[in-house]
Amino acid sequence: MHVSIFQGIKLVFRKEFVTGLRFKAAWAAMFMFALTTLACVSMALQGGGLEPRLQAALLWVILFFASMAGADRVFADEDMAGTLLALQVYGPSQAVLLGKMLYTFFLQAVLAMFIVPLFLMFMDCMVLLPLLLLLVTILGCWGIAAAGTLIAALTTGASLHSGLFSILMLPVILPVFLPAIALTAGALGGEASWSYLGAMALYDLILTTGASVLFDYLWYEA
Repeated sequence: MHVSIFQGIKLVFRKEFVTGLRFKAAWAAMFMFALTTLACVSMALQGGGLEPRLQAALLWVILFFASMAGADRVFADEDMAGTLLALQVYGPSQAVLLGKMLYTFFLQAVLAMFIVPLFLMFMDCMVLLPLLLLLVTILGCWGIAAAGTLIAALTTGASLHSGLFSILMLPVILPVFLPAIALTAGALGGEASWSYLGAMALYDLILTTGASVLFDYLWYEA
């Protein structure tokens, strides 16, 4: 039966969502890591203030490393369960990639919705440019989702999967990570270079396109 790519994306996203609700380990690991780290930072500072650049860096370090607890399992769970071959046989490569990427973006966005308000409250941050903060958070989540999905596919089956995933993820995400810190600092301090936002969006687009091009080889030839 012919299935369009949009139907395929919808089916893969629904499968990931239902599986995530049934087995909540990835969700729990991400949220507990973020919450524990935020609580430790808040207690260590003991109410002391930080400049916007340091606040922004702390926020994105928490978001990035919390995402590592869930993003690396995009293909690993299916590989361990022995269902990856069935997905390769019946699932169109682009539908699998984009469906899993969409789910990873959704997971990252939910994490950001949870941790960003708590971070702003615990760190006593004043947001002077809320629209900028919203846009940079969306673009940052998109970049992490695109990079995480591709690298999870690359490292599937590796004996040191989690360690290899983290090592490969950091250099790929740096072009998103560094502008995100600068823009978040601008949103908190009231001064920002909006050109960084366009650069982030362009890199996210390049990352998504590159993942789409490479994934056919990974899916059918690796």
